[in-house]
Amino acid sequence: MSEGRSSDEPGRVAVVTGLSGAGKSTAIRALEDLGFFCVDNMPPPLVERAVEVCEAGGVNRIGLGIDVRVGAFIDGASAALKALRARRDVFVLFLDASDDVLIRRFSETRRPHPLIARGHGEMAMLDGLVLERERLASLRAQATIELDTSRLSVHELRRLVIERVGSVKQADTQMATRVVSFGYKYGVPLDADLLFDVRFLDNPYFVPELRPLTGNDAAVRDYILQNPDALAYVERVEQLLLFSVPRYAREGKSYLTIGIGCTGGRHRSVALAVLLGERLRGKTGLPVAVIHRDLSRGVTAAAPSSGSVPSDLEPSAGLDGAHVARGPSRSIVAAGDQVLSHKDAAGRDS
Repeated sequence: MSEGRSSDEPGRVAVVTGLSGAGKSTAIRALEDLGFFCVDNMPPPLVERAVEVCEAGGVNRIGLGIDVRVGAFIDGASAALKALRARRDVFVLFLDASDDVLIRRFSETRRPHPLIARGHGEMAMLDGLVLERERLASLRAQATIELDTSRLSVHELRRLVIERVGSVKQADTQMATRVVSFGYKYGVPLDADLLFDVRFLDNPYFVPELRPLTGNDAAVRDYILQNPDALAYVERVEQLLLFSVPRYAREGKSYLTIGIGCTGGRHRSVALAVLLGERLRGKTGLPVAVIHRDLSRGVTAAAPSSGSVPSDLEPSAGLDGAHVARGPSRSIVAAGDQVLSHKDAAGRDS
């Protein structure tokens, strides 16, 4: 939960109230995502003191949930809000829904209505809603805005709360987007929402002078992108992301992780992650972080010595696309990332 700290905007108090089952918990979570410090089920007599304590601690965006769960204290809620509004910017959001929708929601969650749970066990659900509306009438009269959530999904309600509360920095509502390069040999990122496999691209690992470098180096990027297929792939992935990423943000997603994978996570995936991250950042306006998960793995081999496999490669005469690495004690035939044979100096498989 955000602590609601900010040094360059005035203090603000957002109060969420309304009918039980209308979506107050969702609204409060949306406020937390906006950076509000939220306290739910706040007894009205404590509102003024709670706000003072928060402000003394440097918290200037405060969210309060007030409803009939506070019992008899609800009668003093209207006066508490009026006192709060006399000295502060207070936004009151009142949530409601039709009786049939509220009854259905309580039935689905199998939770009792708070008034029925508080000594009114003989009361029918519909009667409980009528009584609740009566008790909340004075709060409703102070609402900055009312929302009917009868036809809203959880995601739609969250988006509306973020839009209506306003007066917060745009960055607070933006989806945090990460482009993560990785090596498939070390496993895919567990939090990846989208995965793109670039192992079909030419591999700089098999170019001796490029092997010790990474996709952050211009020579490696140039080698990868000289292939027309690489540029065509980047353009297609970019178009997909430019279409989908803003829609993920609009839906209310807080985090998006895009995985770009090659074999070892040092060359191809790194180069393309950097390129795609730059393009996304420039064209969507969203904060995009580029992370290279496996860049420090797979330390480059030293110059060949007795008993080691050299990095010098030559084309294989018998296999298209294959290369041979020869050393004093063994030789390896490889195609792309796959080892086809491994023989010792006597020609035996090893």
